[in-house]
Amino acid sequence: MISVLGLIVLIVMVFGGFALTGGNLGVVLHALPHEMLIIGGAAAGATLVATDIKGIKAMGGGFAAIVKGPRYKKADYSAAIFLTARLMKMFRNDGAVAVEPHIEDPKSSSIFAEYPQFLNDPVFLHLLTDSIRLLVVSTGNLPAQAVEDVIDTAIDTHHTAAMRPVERLTTMSDALPALGIVAAVLGVIKTMASIDKPPAILGGMIGSALVGTFLGVLLSYGIVGPAAARLKAVIDADSEIYLVVRRVIIASLRGQPQPLVIEAARTAIGPDNQPTFSEVFDGLRAAK
Repeated sequence: MISVLGLIVLIVMVFGGFALTGGNLGVVLHALPHEMLIIGGAAAGATLVATDIKGIKAMGGGFAAIVKGPRYKKADYSAAIFLTARLMKMFRNDGAVAVEPHIEDPKSSSIFAEYPQFLNDPVFLHLLTDSIRLLVVSTGNLPAQAVEDVIDTAIDTHHTAAMRPVERLTTMSDALPALGIVAAVLGVIKTMASIDKPPAILGGMIGSALVGTFLGVLLSYGIVGPAAARLKAVIDADSEIYLVVRRVIIASLRGQPQPLVIEAARTAIGPDNQPTFSEVFDGLRAAK
């Protein structure tokens, strides 16, 4: 919601400041719908040329993520540590037969039922279950480095796909000032065709044309560009949960004691969501 508040502040400060300095908002508001039609329509058309339906849907999901913010909160990172550590401990101590039902059907698993926030995240589920499934089918004889390479590739592949809406928004942001100039030039052409009009009318028409340039720059640097930056921050923040899974699995495969496994995962979490040492180990004891 902070993004929505920022948008409101932006609009109020720009148009309010213009009005307070004696600007005539009537001229701007009169030209705004027509200029927005040209600039917004051109931006939408260019986006359709550059992407496909999946890309458009991904951009829509990106705007939703901008408003909602990161998917996971601080408590979810501790939960990811507990869940992954429990499954890896079960695999080591009880074998593949014990852990296999949980990874083959997480929605029917009694362990996953304790962490329902992950059941609706297919990326998290696939990363966790496929990584352990790889250990099961290989009877646990894979070197830790090989498994780490596979997990890193999976995380990188997802991150690359998740960042595509950011790239599209950034491209749109870069194009908007030029599209604003296109709208302004069309306004100047219209003005030149009415050169015989009185100066007051010509002045209004030129002012309306300049609204196109203003609008293109405002949309680029005030809205779309910051939206792309915000979406990138949200995606980067949400990707940290996958590093938790990676750290727990790899540290477990290297035969490290559980306290070190847990600490390796905890320190992979950014400071905003990183639980304290006591929070993690108190929670781990309670989960046993």
